[in-house]
Amino acid sequence: MKKRRLGELEVSALGLGCMGMSANYGPPPDRQEMIALIRAAVDRGVTFFDTAESYGPYTNEVLVGEALAPVRTQVVIATKFGHDIDPETGKRRGRNSRPEHIKEVADAALRRMNTDVIDLFYQHRGDPNVPIEDVAGAVKDLIAAGKVKHFGLSEAAAQTIRRAHAVQPVSAVQSEYSLWARDPEAEVLPTCEELGIGFVPWSPLGQGFLTGKVDTKKVFEPGDIRSVFPRFTQENREANQPILDLLHEIAKQKKATPAQIAIAWLLAQRPWIVPIPGTRKLERLDENLAAVEVQLTPAELHEIDAACSSITVKGARADGKETYL
Repeated sequence: MKKRRLGELEVSALGLGCMGMSANYGPPPDRQEMIALIRAAVDRGVTFFDTAESYGPYTNEVLVGEALAPVRTQVVIATKFGHDIDPETGKRRGRNSRPEHIKEVADAALRRMNTDVIDLFYQHRGDPNVPIEDVAGAVKDLIAAGKVKHFGLSEAAAQTIRRAHAVQPVSAVQSEYSLWARDPEAEVLPTCEELGIGFVPWSPLGQGFLTGKVDTKKVFEPGDIRSVFPRFTQENREANQPILDLLHEIAKQKKATPAQIAIAWLLAQRPWIVPIPGTRKLERLDENLAAVEVQLTPAELHEIDAACSSITVKGARADGKETYL
């Protein structure tokens, strides 16, 4: 597996998003099968694994920690803080990035993952009630205490990134980014490039849409978050079909799959971009990892950009409530 850098942090060119192994895409799959899948990813050279306290909540961190325990020193685990989670119900009650809460979350994550250090600690979402300087200062304290190695931000605006980076260097920014969610290109990517910060696209396959497996006939299972996302209404899936048609066309030319073209396109954007596609299936893991070897020529990249510029994506991304702060 090829390597890339997120600031000073070296990771595999593709990571593995682990959220769906515990939550948000219908009933969780068999736990032992997911542990085996994570370990299969390690065997294939993946060294970067993404989780969060809110996935489950809590259960995903436990799963990832157990799966990676035998190879803990060989891998990078990223987890997140920033939500106020009711310990009784597991429901989110809002956002909470108060410094004392950040430190409590770090200690709890270390216990759940049975590890001595968090390699990359992201603020999951901005907190309008807490200055980003205070957030960065809290993580700086955790780094000084040896509990955290690197600081990250998720869904942060360019100015927020700059303010945080001035207090504690930011290693990575994680935001939704793909051929149908290109918001970071205007300001966030240039800021990361200027400051030497890596970028981690979550949902690089459009929550499955860009694989071509989520067609207009798809019926989502109970508990699948896509069932409430505007972009996944049947009407909007039909309207966004031209993006898939483009991917199928390029994939046919390259003897690849639409998912592989979508990932290869991201990898071609910057050498410090590390997508984290998630999956529950070994065959999808292998398909995604093979995208690292798909090389898109400048002409092909131009063709994709030219075609996409004429396509208006219908429907708000995610739940339509994401906020850049």
